[in-house]
Amino acid sequence: MKVTETSLPGVLLIEPVAFGDPRGFFVETHHEQRYRDAGIDLHFVQDNHSRSRQGVLRGLHYQLAHPQGKLVRVAQGEVLDVAVDIRVGSPTFGQSYATVLSDENHKQLYVPPDYAHGFCVLSDVADFIYKCTDYYYPDDQWGIAWNDPDLGIDWQWRDVLLSDKDQENPRLRDCAPETLPKYPADGQPATNEGNRP
Repeated sequence: MKVTETSLPGVLLIEPVAFGDPRGFFVETHHEQRYRDAGIDLHFVQDNHSRSRQGVLRGLHYQLAHPQGKLVRVAQGEVLDVAVDIRVGSPTFGQSYATVLSDENHKQLYVPPDYAHGFCVLSDVADFIYKCTDYYYPDDQWGIAWNDPDLGIDWQWRDVLLSDKDQENPRLRDCAPETLPKYPADGQPATNEGNRP
């Protein structure tokens, strides 16, 4: 597999090798030792699968007390996937990285804990699958406005479909510092233990 460092520290673009023939294809979507060697050394504890129709935008989400690292991919369809550094004090605070993930390119994105994450569906439908380094806690849901002008994200879709909750997410500049993750003093990406009270 090919692993590429992106413009955001710890955010990795992964291109697994797909073996295809007239019958179809085979691709290894996770191998603990290989992914650890690539720098993803956190343990995944939960797998999620969502299906969304064209124009659906989910994000930008994060958990604060239980930050989740995410290894994301698309099993069917195509999405624009986005990670945003929202760590107070980070040199790349407010910067984003976006890439297209699809069932054809087999690409994956690793989003470390303490980053906000979201995606927009570009195809008719998309099955979005991701592994998480911590469990989902309904009382620990936080979000940033998908259309925050300070972030300047081009979602490649005009009329997005949002949940009621995502429509009310604040701009990053309007978030109180205590509601955002902190940049580690040692300059290293936070682990999923980093911000627990």
